[in-house]
Amino acid sequence: MRRFAFTTGNGQTLPLFVETVGIADERSKIVRTEGYPYFHWLQTIRGEGLFTVNGATFALPVHSGVLVYAGTPHQYEPAPEGWETAYLTFGGPSVPDMLLTLKLQEGVPVRWDADAPLNGLLQEMLDRLEKDQDLFGLNASADAYRFLIVLRQYGRFDNRTDIVRGSERLRPLLDWLERHYADSEIGLAEMAETLGVPASTMNLWFHHTFGLSPYAYLVQLRLRKAKELLIRSADATVKQIAERVGFRDASHFVATFRRKTGIPPQQFRKLYK
Repeated sequence: MRRFAFTTGNGQTLPLFVETVGIADERSKIVRTEGYPYFHWLQTIRGEGLFTVNGATFALPVHSGVLVYAGTPHQYEPAPEGWETAYLTFGGPSVPDMLLTLKLQEGVPVRWDADAPLNGLLQEMLDRLEKDQDLFGLNASADAYRFLIVLRQYGRFDNRTDIVRGSERLRPLLDWLERHYADSEIGLAEMAETLGVPASTMNLWFHHTFGLSPYAYLVQLRLRKAKELLIRSADATVKQIAERVGFRDASHFVATFRRKTGIPPQQFRKLYK
């Protein structure tokens, strides 16, 4: 049995849009050497499957799933007793930031309790898409965001303890950056001094906890603050916002914002106007 629903193309103008939602009875091995063009979530409804991504192979029994980023090679296959799955594919310029903020990591098996609401969310989402004509993809986008929030709330990640421990070690610096991100003179030396460890140690802690460098974390923080100002401070110019969040010049801010989100600041502001 296979059920699936595609959303309309109009939804792809949203910060987060859904490509498709579905339920499938997996019968053969799937190999994607170039990955899938959208972010891909796959979870088990019945039976079990084997999933391979980033050089690791693991089982996906009932009450478990995995998230794969767009373009990441992967493969999966059903166990002999059969495998029924639910899946969600989605994209959008705001998705990378959302996943980073929610700490939803790629290629890490996620498990949850039998009574967690994750079990039926995709089926409910599919039912609504099959029943209602979602012309602009707004309902599907809202459902997908809600799913990601619930996944973060109820999902158990194999390395969650390490992530929590790492964030605790970095907490003094993270709090300091929240107060000083607008200072364009901040560099690795100041960050390491605030944390009280060598820069090499700080780099290791950041990569292990967040999967990115300390400076990349600072850039993400500045962009998040910029998004808040673009929405909240309607009279502020892009140049003023760039200065307020720590960018030395507006052109660098615009280029960085566009590279990270897929759209320029002014277009982002219009989306939320």
